Amino acid sequence: MKEDMQDANKIQIDFTGAPQTMLATLYAKALDADADHPILADPFAKELVSRINYDWRQTTITARSAPQVVVRSAYLDNWARQFLAVHEQAIVLHVGCGLDSRAFRLNPKPAVEWYDIDYPDVIALREKLYPARENYHLVPASVTEPEWLTTIPPDRAVLMIAEGLTMYLTQEDGIALLRGVVERFPSGELQFDVFNRFAIRTQKINGAVRRSGSILHWGVDGPDEIVRAVPSVRLLCAVSVFDTDTFRQVRPAYRILGRVMSFVPALGKMQQFHRYAF
Repeated sequence: MKEDMQDANKIQIDFTGAPQTMLATLYAKALDADADHPILADPFAKELVSRINYDWRQTTITARSAPQVVVRSAYLDNWARQFLAVHEQAIVLHVGCGLDSRAFRLNPKPAVEWYDIDYPDVIALREKLYPARENYHLVPASVTEPEWLTTIPPDRAVLMIAEGLTMYLTQEDGIALLRGVVERFPSGELQFDVFNRFAIRTQKINGAVRRSGSILHWGVDGPDEIVRAVPSVRLLCAVSVFDTDTFRQVRPAYRILGRVMSFVPALGKMQQFHRYAF
């Protein structure tokens, strides 16, 4: 009876498709926060999981597999910190933000205008879970709708962060998003992760994607494809997940597997992190 009352006080959710995958990511971060040696150490994720009524076993994420998920967030956090250290009055566009707490983890300077953008039902859930903060804005819109971007004042340098998003977009929509940001703002950076075409072709073995009923579309084999498609950008860094410092913090068995996979280009570059300036 006590457990039933506790569940009744929790927030009910019902997501399908791509938004459902954010639950697996959130749970991985919560498990990582409980680890003896966390990689991301996100206390917000742990709190959110405790407030949502969901059978987290459905994510199939375990304490052993969680580090492989959070290395991406930790690496992109480091890039974002570097940008914000130089641009103390920047605009941040966190597109496809899901339930990520990046605005709170990074805690940028008060002059930074931060925008979290995602589907209206995701933003509505964020409003229940996260507190308000100065210069923090929630934008309820699909990132592929160009109208939302016109509401952001283009008066300063911008940082666009897209974690776990590009592969769910079509190539046309993905390129349009990147071009839209570059064309609207005077300068800035684009920071995001991509799957290569091999990862897109073999998406049926991706448990989180398969269970959500999502479909992956856009595969990027290398940064040259982005440079050709988005005028004015220049590559700052492109790195395989297996070559990052955050991946070196996972269990030895996974590090060895990553090293072996790196000998096969299609496998070694299944997931990459890209960083561009304009």
